[in-house]
Amino acid sequence: MKSISFFLPVPPVAAIKSKKMKSLLTLIQLVAIIFSCQTLSFSQAPTLGTTADFVLFTTVGATTNTGISHLTGNVGTNGGSITGFGNVNGVMHNGDGASAQCASDLLNLYNQLNTAIPTFFPAPALGNGQILTGGVYSITGNATLDQSLNFDAQGDENAVFILQIQGTLSTNPASEIILSNGALACNIFWKVEGLVSLASGTKMKGTIVANNAAINMSTGVTLEGRALSTSGAVGVNGVMAYTPTGCGSLVLNGPFAPELGTTACYAIFSSNGEVTNTDTSIIKGDVGTNVGLTTGFNPLFVDGMIHPIPDGSTAACSADLLNVYSYLNTLSYDIELLYPAQFGNELVLTPHTYLLNAATGFTGNLYLDAAGNENAVFVIQINGALTTSTYANVLLINGTQAKNVYWKIEGALNINDYSIFKGTLVVNNGAINLKKGVTLDGRAFTTTGALKTASITATMPPGCIITSTNSFIEENAIEPFSIYPNPFIINTTLTISSNSQINNAELKVFNFIGEELLNIPLSDQITSFKTTNLTTGVYFYKVVANNKIIQSGKLISSER
Repeated sequence: MKSISFFLPVPPVAAIKSKKMKSLLTLIQLVAIIFSCQTLSFSQAPTLGTTADFVLFTTVGATTNTGISHLTGNVGTNGGSITGFGNVNGVMHNGDGASAQCASDLLNLYNQLNTAIPTFFPAPALGNGQILTGGVYSITGNATLDQSLNFDAQGDENAVFILQIQGTLSTNPASEIILSNGALACNIFWKVEGLVSLASGTKMKGTIVANNAAINMSTGVTLEGRALSTSGAVGVNGVMAYTPTGCGSLVLNGPFAPELGTTACYAIFSSNGEVTNTDTSIIKGDVGTNVGLTTGFNPLFVDGMIHPIPDGSTAACSADLLNVYSYLNTLSYDIELLYPAQFGNELVLTPHTYLLNAATGFTGNLYLDAAGNENAVFVIQINGALTTSTYANVLLINGTQAKNVYWKIEGALNINDYSIFKGTLVVNNGAINLKKGVTLDGRAFTTTGALKTASITATMPPGCIITSTNSFIEENAIEPFSIYPNPFIINTTLTISSNSQINNAELKVFNFIGEELLNIPLSDQITSFKTTNLTTGVYFYKVVANNKIIQSGKLISSER
């Protein structure tokens, strides 16, 4: 903690000469004391150290939870127990090196707040529409927050608010802190010399430091900040608490995304296993397997290529899928979610690599929060099977994109009826079952296992790039070949956009089960051909040059 510099006006020379030497020495001693003290002004935030990473912490005492609480930030104690918590979006520290360091940093933080020089002295009854500007506030006794208290930064996002309360701090139900004109929760600090009790429904903001006293947070409390005690139990009951952003906090980017290669163009794929569908499924992206058959998908409802039998594209996808899996599997995790059987349940996750080290049960809602960073990546590693309840939902908030969400699952995947899932699902050595009414904004892959869908909707996220082996054409890509009309009746025409594409090229047309029906050499830039032997229905084509697939898609023969 740096000392504050003060400017002291120099007295006139005559005045100095008129004083006794003893007075001069007294003045010098006073200046020395001022410069040596560690003090704070309203324009200066304290140094948090590792306390910045904790949402709940006590140096000595128990840290407990009842009900379902949603916590973002580390939770710990350096001398007590941690009980009752479900999955926390942070690391649990109990009597380890991190908790010891936090205890030291917390004492330093308390000392800084305690020695800050007060600039205002409000009454102990806070709130009721009261407005506070940047400064250090001192309350000599117990303080109570009622209704609303407004922190107004007056356009200065660096404005710091410190409240020194020499007694307890309590809030009435549904009381709230309001931030205005650039005020940030990360710049608000409460130093309390007694019990902190936040009543149900309180919306609190700022870092709370209780000295030698407990902190209690009741049902429905929301805390954007931290609850820290130098010595005392910290207890929460069905709350939402998260460390504040800003004030130099790191922007979370998550890990690097894997290189998808040709897998980017598939929505549904198995490297080794049957891929089957029942009822009507609507798919955007390729569908296929590299070992077995792909059956039951209606081409009218697949915006991509159906690969009924293995081909060059499925072989390339299988090889690339192994690379994607290997990358996701070897990533080091940041946070272990300790209760895999309680996954979901309104949990909020931020961009990190997460580990669930057992078979996982997913119930209710899971929120993925990018905090405004649309490029942030989430990786969730599950060392076991994953099964959802009906109506389980993955919800993307604050800029999260499905293309940046990846799941690595070691075992079977069962997504139950009417669930909504987001991200690329990579299953290793397990079957996939996407049941009735499932909506998947992403991809479903398995390295080995049958893949079943039943009346689902799956939308491949952006990322498909045309290569010589890819079969799916991105919406905004320029196709090297165009076929018009399509749908057609008795003939159609293929046009090549550039003469450079004409090099041992040929057009091949297949039916639904993969039988080749037409093979037409392409030696001119414009080639017309009759389709009278193609009955009404959907067909598939490939343009092949030098044994490489240049383009593929659907052809529709209309009723004559």
